[in-house]
Amino acid sequence: MNLLDLVIAPAHAQAAAAPAGGMGMSLLFPVLLIGVMYFLMIRPQMKRAKEHKAMLGQLAMGDEVLTNGGVAGVVTALGENFVTVEIADNVRIRVQRGSIANVLPKGTLKAA
Repeated sequence: MNLLDLVIAPAHAQAAAAPAGGMGMSLLFPVLLIGVMYFLMIRPQMKRAKEHKAMLGQLAMGDEVLTNGGVAGVVTALGENFVTVEIADNVRIRVQRGSIANVLPKGTLKAA
């Protein structure tokens, strides 16, 4: 008997004494982990994306908007993919529809 037998033999004996239902319990943890990730991370993100898409669908001329870059202005023209936003008197920019982050309440820009 050498030193290696002293280390391996107890480990082998402990593995043999494992309970018979170990396979079902070992699959339960990953399934629970995926379920928690779905309800805490994936589902809320899908809800936010759905609300953003609905907000972009309801976008109309004259709406006051805020872009992802922080530029605030009034929608002057709508296209299928692009929106023209007036950010100052006679200063208009074209931005992608998806870059509209928020629709502001009416009168927000005049109050500022």
